[in-house]
Amino acid sequence: MLSNLSKSVRQYMLVTFNYWNFTITDGALRMLVVLYFHDLGYSTLAIASLFLFYEFFGVVTNLIGGWLGARLGLNRTMNIGLGMQIFALLMLAVPTAWLTIPWVMAAQALSGIAKDLNKMSAKSAIKTLVPNEQQGALYKWVAILTGSKNALKGAGFFIGGLLLSILGFQYAVAAMAAVLTLVFIGSLLSLESDMGKAKAKPKFRHIFSKSESINILSAARMFLFGARDVWFVVALPIYLGTVFGWDHTLVGGFLALWVIAYGFVQGVAPKITGKAQGKVPDGSAAMWWALALAVVTGVIAYSVQMQWYPQGVIVVGLLIFGAIFAVNSSLHSYLIVSYAKGDGVSMDVGFYYMANAMGRLIGTVLSGWVFQVAGLAACMWVSFAFLVLTTIISIRLPGAPKAVAE
Repeated sequence: MLSNLSKSVRQYMLVTFNYWNFTITDGALRMLVVLYFHDLGYSTLAIASLFLFYEFFGVVTNLIGGWLGARLGLNRTMNIGLGMQIFALLMLAVPTAWLTIPWVMAAQALSGIAKDLNKMSAKSAIKTLVPNEQQGALYKWVAILTGSKNALKGAGFFIGGLLLSILGFQYAVAAMAAVLTLVFIGSLLSLESDMGKAKAKPKFRHIFSKSESINILSAARMFLFGARDVWFVVALPIYLGTVFGWDHTLVGGFLALWVIAYGFVQGVAPKITGKAQGKVPDGSAAMWWALALAVVTGVIAYSVQMQWYPQGVIVVGLLIFGAIFAVNSSLHSYLIVSYAKGDGVSMDVGFYYMANAMGRLIGTVLSGWVFQVAGLAACMWVSFAFLVLTTIISIRLPGAPKAVAE
């Protein structure tokens, strides 16, 4: 049956399959580390520090990885990412006495490099497989890939909490490494060697984008993802466990539900933003959706600060936040692929996801520090401020992405 599909569709399916499997392990590992090290008595700031190298090297990887993808081909950068994730997981499958902060930070650094090589390769590959004039199709496929990835990352959160309860930390990461090894072998045998390779070898100095639209979108993306991670990465799971008394499986299950719903909305974002009526969104759509998200976040922050039904507000409010954030993220993911140049697409996409990783890094640090100093409400107010900045920056986004997609 697969042989009857076109070559580009088969390659898209392989890229997506690799991305899906990697994403499950990425989500599970995040939840395993947060919950396990909290059980060991680490403070929220110490737990946040475990992810510093993960996010920092994500910044570096996206910047350099786009250049590598254009020179070497996206198949190689994707496979390098899979191999590094396997090694990072095996680094954590060691006795508890070895799991010092420097050791875990080193493993997380490798995982951060691996994740962003994999994501950059998958997102860039779509541009090479969809004709440039088919902007509607491009939006649809980007939304499907992004939405499915986040739904599976949510499943990974649940799997991480479940595996921690059933197998314990070391056996859980070893099991994930074994599964990912099988995926890695299949990827080595199946992905085309020239996918995404630029016709002219780009110079290293070209890693910084010269496109104004990509620079503006990248700045908006940085604050958008900082706004999410300032409460999501460390503050929320620990708040749910310590304030609400939820166990590991319930915390992992709620966050899994949040990310799965978020991924589902991302997948159907083209319908929400008007593609069914023949509309392809532009920069103004990103601005209005960012404004809507800022308003919702301000309401949640105020309600939590005033202790007005905090459990209900957090559960329901953050589900609403997730749905609106999903549309924002899907719009951004489409706009960057649309704005990017067709030849050496990974250069532009890599620069953009460098800004994404920078936002995550800022959000991660603040998530541990602000929560430890001032609590969850303060984290939400920081999120609100970041979203106001996202909205202001997005005002300058071009009104017609197709015009700059060449």
